[in-house]
Amino acid sequence: MSAASQHILVYPFPTSGHFIPFLDLTHRFLNCRLTVTVLVTPNNLHLLDPLLTRHASSSLHHLLLPDMEPLPAPNLPARLRRLRDLHYPALLQWFQSLTSPPVAIFSDIFLGWTQSLASELGLRRIVFSPSSSFSYSLNMSLCRELLRIDDPQAENQTLSFPDIPNSPKYPAYQINSIYRTYKDGDPDKEFYRRNWLQNLESWGVVFNTFSDLEAIYIDHLKKEIMSHGRVWAVGPVLGDDGLDTTNRGGSSSVPFQELVAWLDSRDDNSVVYVSFGSHYVLTCKQMDVMASGLEESGVNFVWSVREPKASQVSSDHGVIPDGFEDRVAGKGFLIKGWAPQVAVLRHRAVGAFLTHCGWNSTLEGIAAGMVMLTWPIGADQFTNTKLLVDECGVGIRVGESTQNIPKSSTLARMLVESLDGSRAERSRAKMLSEEALNAVNGGTSDNDLGSLVKAINEIKPSTGINKI
Repeated sequence: MSAASQHILVYPFPTSGHFIPFLDLTHRFLNCRLTVTVLVTPNNLHLLDPLLTRHASSSLHHLLLPDMEPLPAPNLPARLRRLRDLHYPALLQWFQSLTSPPVAIFSDIFLGWTQSLASELGLRRIVFSPSSSFSYSLNMSLCRELLRIDDPQAENQTLSFPDIPNSPKYPAYQINSIYRTYKDGDPDKEFYRRNWLQNLESWGVVFNTFSDLEAIYIDHLKKEIMSHGRVWAVGPVLGDDGLDTTNRGGSSSVPFQELVAWLDSRDDNSVVYVSFGSHYVLTCKQMDVMASGLEESGVNFVWSVREPKASQVSSDHGVIPDGFEDRVAGKGFLIKGWAPQVAVLRHRAVGAFLTHCGWNSTLEGIAAGMVMLTWPIGADQFTNTKLLVDECGVGIRVGESTQNIPKSSTLARMLVESLDGSRAERSRAKMLSEEALNAVNGGTSDNDLGSLVKAINEIKPSTGINKI
């Protein structure tokens, strides 16, 4: 196609872990000559800058809607409800004001309520999952078959899911607390559950994954969950295809060239990269074990450390031990804040990745061919760990949240062993990396993206929108 074609609205959930991969996918949509309007809030507006400088204003637009007021305590269901109450009326009015509105709403898995908006407007809604299809299957199982736990305080009670491929089992503490601790009939729990169930009513679902990684779960969703079969795996979307990955998600909190020069001076596969994601702040015990383990190991490392914001100050938030940076000088490079993670993982000197196993980090590590040291904290991270360790054979379990914190001596040994070039995990990681890169370079994910764009271009404009 030589000109822009269909117009779609892209609505990411406004946190970096959801927003960034959706923008990476938006970049691919624009390269396929779709016209895109991205719904963005003021706090995330800067994340659009790379796309705005890359793409013509005629094909990329943004719709600025307000941020929510902060909640007094973390509460995802309440946040989702507030977001709906804030944005639904504004979106309805915006659609009704347009002479040529988008033909489809493309929204995040947490925004199931946009299905009601799409239905009211007579539009197709397509779900984007920045999480794995394995995790999506688990969430659908949890919301369709209400979980029964004998004792909510029994954290190690084993919970089985025979309706999911491989019949995974989890200790109770690894399951979303909304299903474990909220009582049936609780308005927040019911809203959260309904929000997920509305994803089942969507016209289709798109995953940031690839067939060689999750074929069994993709097939399960097509046959058992989304019987219409409109399920596309288009990942890994990692900001490639012409975007600068050094600033993906924001500017590095250290001079990028300084970091690269430090890595350039190290041997191949001699550095461990450590990060627990863009939000998690280590507890005091986790911080002490991590710092001691890195120091005792003697390995070269880059450590992206999250320090608590003013709103997060807690007596159990760890701080870097006094004198640590001096003692590891020449061995360690600390980044206090945002790190250019994709660029770090792709550097020849980095050979292992100690990660919380968020899905973005998981895919970035896989694409870079990393041996993964897994330390999941919550959400979908325990499921991602199962995939990396038990199914793909590229991961080594190190710890689990605050329940299983290793001794510093054990962590030190694992850090050293992760860089051993003879480990089976390393050869498997190299193979999986090749499969990931092949998928988005003429392989299955490119084919699915082409199929998705074709399906979007075949959608007829709605005649059901009432103008204001």
